[in-house]
Amino acid sequence: MLVIMTDNQLVSPQTVCQACLLADQNGLPRWRQGHLGCGRLIAGLDHNQPTQFECQMGFRVASID
Repeated sequence: MLVIMTDNQLVSPQTVCQACLLADQNGLPRWRQGHLGCGRLIAGLDHNQPTQFECQMGFRVASID
């Protein structure tokens, strides 16, 4: 499941990405094969944390199970 991470909560991408010009035609992040097509990988995170990306709008996006 993809989530948008803020300082104190997890938010559904559907609520944030609907207004983004880089979202796909369904208003979702461009997530393909474990990579965010509309953002960049955040390096240097603790190995206990999920892989995180920073989208073009500045939000952190992670895939969690």
